[in-house]
Amino acid sequence: MMAEAITMPQLGESVTEGTITKWLVRPGDKVNKYDPLADVVTDKVNAEIPSSYTGTITELVVQEDETVQVGDLICYIEVEEKSASLPARQEEVPEKTEETPIVDSMKKRYSPAVLRLAQEHAIDLEQVNGSGRGGRITRKDLEQVIQKGGTASEPARASQLETQRIPAEAAPSKQATVTEARGEKVPVKGVRKATAANMVKSKEEIPHAWTMVEADVTDLVNYRNSIKQQFKEREGFPITILSFVIKAVAEALKEFPDVNAVWGGDHILRKKDVHISIAVAAEDGLYVPVIRNVDEKSIKGIAKVISELAQRGRTGRLTIEDMQGGTFTVNNTGSFGSVQSVPIINHPQAAIMSFESIVKKPVVMKGDMIAIRSMVNLCLSLDHRMLDGLTVGRFLARIKEKLENVDHFRDKVY
Repeated sequence: MMAEAITMPQLGESVTEGTITKWLVRPGDKVNKYDPLADVVTDKVNAEIPSSYTGTITELVVQEDETVQVGDLICYIEVEEKSASLPARQEEVPEKTEETPIVDSMKKRYSPAVLRLAQEHAIDLEQVNGSGRGGRITRKDLEQVIQKGGTASEPARASQLETQRIPAEAAPSKQATVTEARGEKVPVKGVRKATAANMVKSKEEIPHAWTMVEADVTDLVNYRNSIKQQFKEREGFPITILSFVIKAVAEALKEFPDVNAVWGGDHILRKKDVHISIAVAAEDGLYVPVIRNVDEKSIKGIAKVISELAQRGRTGRLTIEDMQGGTFTVNNTGSFGSVQSVPIINHPQAAIMSFESIVKKPVVMKGDMIAIRSMVNLCLSLDHRMLDGLTVGRFLARIKEKLENVDHFRDKVY
């Protein structure tokens, strides 16, 4: 028999880490190749990690709710192999008398689960001996400390005793402590945790700039309203204003290829295909699936994909493939009533556009006449490493021109 290591796979383009939310197997379980081993959440999608082998699970290295890098060890599986032998794991190597800097760095790499337990039970992690690889502290180590009745290390207890000796007039009142402690602690995990990590990465790495234009979509709204009932009865799914917007964006991206690009570190990669990411709401958060080859689709084709992706998002059936390969993002913030926003770019894309809520307002027309028109803001964030204000200004102006000319769409619905 031979023990094989299973590592965290790369579950999407630009994905660097994942969080094990639930193990679907236990040590001793027999699995076949491609059987799911665990549920994992990344900044792109929820997915299952498949087994690379047929065999028996021998050890789960990573705890639930622990985040690991792509390529890191997550578990061991025993498979049939006559001629191979298992190399000794680092934990089985006899202890060295002197710790190396590598061991020390591993000891101080705390998982989210370890940090949470330490905070909840006032445990000083510097005083805990880890049993994991390179002396790393595991959740099991902390659970043993807690079971033995230890809620804080000796230095921490000494500090607490010193606090108790503070004169009454210098110490905070009990009432003040209670007031400060009021509130509800909500764990950050799953989609929210992955989204938070991706947004921080985007803001830290991308120099954002912003611009906005206002478009008069009165004629487009009236045209869509005139065909929506017949369209729904005929096709079985709705035709939304967003379908027209995405069509206009796709056409504009073909005219301005610099916007349809991604950052490659030492180069800019202009994408030939137009794959537009859209936000889809689900019970546990927002997902960003991709409509592929939008420039080749009719408005009906776009509307159909939007309907399908929304349905799969609501029922938790979006796949990794649904999330990959986007070249530009359109965020329909108007569905929530927003009239102006500053969207964060979907890394590594060059830009993102928010389509805001359509609002009726008085507008000065030609000849200084005032009319009630349906107006909408198009808010765009750009990566200033790849784009400048001139390019995106012309890009937005072209989208505005298309949306304000309803005749442009009449022969593109079917």
